Amino acid sequence: MVEAAGRNGLGRALSWAQMIVLSVAVPVVVYDVLTDRGVGPVPALLAGSVGPLLDIGITWLRRRRIDEFGVLVLVFLVVGAVVGLLFSDPRVLLLKESATTGVLGLVLLGSLVLLPRPLMFWFGRRFATGGDPARVLWWDGLWQYAGFRRTQRVLTAVWGVVLVAEAVVRIVLTYRLPVATTVVVNAVVPLAVLGVLIGWTVLYARRAQAAGRRRAAAAASG
Repeated sequence: MVEAAGRNGLGRALSWAQMIVLSVAVPVVVYDVLTDRGVGPVPALLAGSVGPLLDIGITWLRRRRIDEFGVLVLVFLVVGAVVGLLFSDPRVLLLKESATTGVLGLVLLGSLVLLPRPLMFWFGRRFATGGDPARVLWWDGLWQYAGFRRTQRVLTAVWGVVLVAEAVVRIVLTYRLPVATTVVVNAVVPLAVLGVLIGWTVLYARRAQAAGRRRAAAAASG
């Protein structure tokens, strides 16, 4: 049992390392290296997409399923490339990140209506299971509980609303502030909002888990 747990832990660690290297580090490094050497932002963004594509491909070969986080990063890169192709005005280019954030927020909100399970369920599964098949089955099985379904929907709604609101605020500031100030805002505000969202998510998830345990204990004692 200890040996199996060790293998599962190693598998989750490798899955996390794969995601961080291919879907996070590779796009950033490729973009920085190519733009520093005079390559345009659009080709650099497209070249960086090789990382998420590899992440998706490796996950499919190993698990026979699509990696949700890799797909999300790939969508961001494509949106950024399209915006870069369509516009050259400095302020419009600064809007690229806001547009991407806003699109993600709208996709999250849309998933509440259009998908049988909201998008945060899939993101949560990726981070909670590390791709381990047994834990994926465990996570999928939690959907049968009303409290778990409600938690995933609340998380999706809050992230969607906050990301759309943050995008709208940054779009307004982009046209009201000098370009140099907007660059700083674009670097600081998303990180601050993301930090608040992650902190709130952790607290909310813990409270939801505690409430679920209390309900289970009450049902068992009754």
